Amino acid sequence: MNSESLSSGWSALLALQRAAHATAQALAAQLTGLDLSASEINALANLADGRSRTVSELAAAAGSRPSTLTSVLDRLERRGLIRRGPAPGDRRAVLIELTSTGRPAAATIRRAVTDLEQRALASLPADAIAGLRAALQALAQVSA
Repeated sequence: MNSESLSSGWSALLALQRAAHATAQALAAQLTGLDLSASEINALANLADGRSRTVSELAAAAGSRPSTLTSVLDRLERRGLIRRGPAPGDRRAVLIELTSTGRPAAATIRRAVTDLEQRALASLPADAIAGLRAALQALAQVSA
């Protein structure tokens, strides 16, 4: 980013926070029937492909710390949407997978995410979307 963007008062990080807040609100409104928090929606959306993940893998995909994700997983497990079990070949790792109840909820979430994304980005040209993807990937790689 060049200094001109910063001096104009525009900030990619603040814009990203506004966008994240707006999309989380839109998803929550669309998914009220599921009675899930934004963190729970995020976890299930990242499991919607049906692939099991370790807690560490899911935390990385969801953009959170494993310790933060634990309480989210506790709630999802109590509701019967996920199950935790041992990871084959690694006794220390815990594997997360959707249950038969969790699969349709995750599919509903994934459809809502896809629909919202398509509506939001429909007017953008492919090169703008590619630039957005690159910028988001760069921001996701920033470490403290």
